Amino acid sequence: MKRILIVDDIVDNSDLLQTFLEGEGYQTDVANCGAIALEKIAEESPDLVLLDVMMPGMSGYEVVEQIRQHLKLSMPIMLVTGNDQHTLIGEVRVEAEDFIRKPIDFDHLLNRIQILLN
Repeated sequence: MKRILIVDDIVDNSDLLQTFLEGEGYQTDVANCGAIALEKIAEESPDLVLLDVMMPGMSGYEVVEQIRQHLKLSMPIMLVTGNDQHTLIGEVRVEAEDFIRKPIDFDHLLNRIQILLN
């Protein structure tokens, strides 16, 4: 069973994603901030990280940088953002494989996850 780490500082968002993904047969774990996400990833690397961009303390961009440069891990990361693609790509270059916009289209999310995990 594929394991997905959901990182979002808004509990309702992570709960909704967790309920949906578990209903689709994925094992999930949740972190409400970048620091906890990094601890969980260091303990047991997930198959995929769904990572909110806008979080207090440490942004999703900073979490990606820590995963890639300091933990040296290469699992797929999907950023969850309210920004459009042009803004996302133009503002910062991160080593994330994909992004999905809020509000989340769950059919699109599931399709992107299946592509990243196969």
